Amino acid sequence: MAKAGSTTTKVAKKNLVIVESPAKAKTINKYLGSDYEVHASMGHVRDLPERGISVDIENKFEPTYEITPGRKKVVNTLKAAAKKCDQLYLATDLDREGEAIAWHLSKILGFPEDKTNRVTFNAITRKDIQEAFAAPGKLNIDKVMAQQARRILDRIVGYQISPLLWKKIASGLSAGRVQSVAVRMIVEREKQIRAFKPEEYWLIPAIFTTDLDKNYTDEWQKFIIPKSQDDKGPTLEEKSDWLARRHAFQAELHKINDRQFHAPDKAAADAIFQALKSAKFSVSDVQTKRSSSRSMPPFITSTLQQVASTKLGFSTQRTMRIAQQLY
Repeated sequence: MAKAGSTTTKVAKKNLVIVESPAKAKTINKYLGSDYEVHASMGHVRDLPERGISVDIENKFEPTYEITPGRKKVVNTLKAAAKKCDQLYLATDLDREGEAIAWHLSKILGFPEDKTNRVTFNAITRKDIQEAFAAPGKLNIDKVMAQQARRILDRIVGYQISPLLWKKIASGLSAGRVQSVAVRMIVEREKQIRAFKPEEYWLIPAIFTTDLDKNYTDEWQKFIIPKSQDDKGPTLEEKSDWLARRHAFQAELHKINDRQFHAPDKAAADAIFQALKSAKFSVSDVQTKRSSSRSMPPFITSTLQQVASTKLGFSTQRTMRIAQQLY
């Protein structure tokens, strides 16, 4: 019972914010102010145990999780902080790994769903942080399940195939959900290559131009021939530019008298080529089509290598070396 004249003050609870790195926590804490308490999870706090598959294959692949070794102190700190806070803000990275970390944190801390918020941002600036916390969302369970499926597949494939490799091939080898499938694809492709029976065929390409006084045959041949053994020759973009500057275009013999052109050997190709040398050519039809294309998605490693090879003639090693330098 309070004494006459005394007052009872209720201390307002803070909001708990959890990010992944301590450096990020320190910066965000400055932007949010005293109403928020920011802690770092130091990455994953819960995972499948190292020993055993820990996935119930017979029961809808139900996983069994435990606190990650070395994270028990962090978890205890977060639990103590959660008891003093009213709202939980999970501000882990915005990829599927970050979403999974946020989900595991919510399960460990046992916060009510209506008081659990998901916050994502692309830059650690005062403006971005304050805007993100002004409009928090909820956990993206689809991302969480995507990460969990990947992790479960890693465990099932790795823990069941690796022992087989140790027994049949050599100890110390490992197998994973990606490399195992990739190896099979490579083996199947190699079988197709070895079973392939080469068949000779000839093509008859030509360069046409609207300038009838010009003959670009020799110039084109010099342009497309590689300058050295390591040179791959001009790229598709360079060829297109060469032709455009000369008001020319490249064509290839497709049909002869409505029959598909086919030359099984050099003699047959030479006979047709000699007949074409004295022929007169004209454009019989021009078709103009409207097309639309969407902007390309951001590069991933494979698409970066493909475009660099097609557009610039870069080798895989050169592309990755430049990417590393830029990084």
